[in-house]
Amino acid sequence: MKTENQGEAQGNRPRIGITHGDFNGIGYEVMLKALADNRMLELMSPVIYGQSKVASFYKKHLNLNDIHLNLVKDAGQAHPKRINIVNCTENDLKIEMGQSTPLAGEAAFEALEMAMSDFKQGRIDLVVTAPINKQNIQSESFSFPGHTEYLSAQFDQKEPLMLMVWNELRVGTLTGHIPLKEVPEKLTESLILKKIQLLNRSLIEDFAIVKPKIAVLGLNPHAGDGGLLGLEEQTTITPALEKLRQEGILVFGPFPADGFFGSGTWKKYDGVMGMYHDQALAPFKSIAFDGGVNFTAGLPLVRTSPAHGTAYEIAGRNVASPDSFREALYLAIDVFRNRVTYAENTANPLPPDDNNFS
Repeated sequence: MKTENQGEAQGNRPRIGITHGDFNGIGYEVMLKALADNRMLELMSPVIYGQSKVASFYKKHLNLNDIHLNLVKDAGQAHPKRINIVNCTENDLKIEMGQSTPLAGEAAFEALEMAMSDFKQGRIDLVVTAPINKQNIQSESFSFPGHTEYLSAQFDQKEPLMLMVWNELRVGTLTGHIPLKEVPEKLTESLILKKIQLLNRSLIEDFAIVKPKIAVLGLNPHAGDGGLLGLEEQTTITPALEKLRQEGILVFGPFPADGFFGSGTWKKYDGVMGMYHDQALAPFKSIAFDGGVNFTAGLPLVRTSPAHGTAYEIAGRNVASPDSFREALYLAIDVFRNRVTYAENTANPLPPDDNNFS
């Protein structure tokens, strides 16, 4: 769906679509604070999908009046060296800071829809999403547990990979937003193979790691303790890892999850695969809450998001840190550039070494 000219219009500055998420949360605060540094415009051409009236309210409320927004009809009219904003709705949006409202959910979905349409038409190159409320956004048009599943459906990717990133820490989840009681039945050899293959490919293409090393966590306490505390490690996980090794993937484990992060073992690997959501995200957020980024791997679209949620409890108080959102912007740009470089190198492989006579 990506057009051939995506990424070319602004040279080395990709066009980033930024969806405003739930406007009653901290989305506008972290967006505006992250974009307040004019040096950001040297790296990208931002297009906010939201509403100019809401943005103006938060600028005034948070005393961020030095930020200038360029209102455009659509992303095709965006100025490459300004912070552009597109009105996704003409409806009056009643701002109720710190509250979950149906109107906020509807506006969050409209921003997503417009950003996806513009990406498919080649008007933007990648997307950074501000946090949504997973309850108030639900409708006949949006019946997904979150951004990851919605975006995957947009590109017919049935098994998305949510990858949490902070510096050299990259943690994926084998299963996503499902109840914990459903995890064991979802844990199949086929799923393990598919998700780890996807993680391996993402580490190569998106993070420019030539031969990544991947650690896999066990499902049960102490990774089953030889079958005493569960058999999934022996019957499902280990056989899948053996097949992956036969493919040439450097995969290790399964490791007991309880001590893996606290001992610093994660630093020895380029990526980590957890079995379920909280097993991966609880330790990740304890290590990298302020700067963590959520990246959806395996899509033609580069999409990132801050690792935090709407944070209603601090909405409008001018205390929200923009660090995670800023890192989401940086990571999106890095992944986009890595993909371009990988595609160029793949299309034009290096010539053989003339000095190699073997």
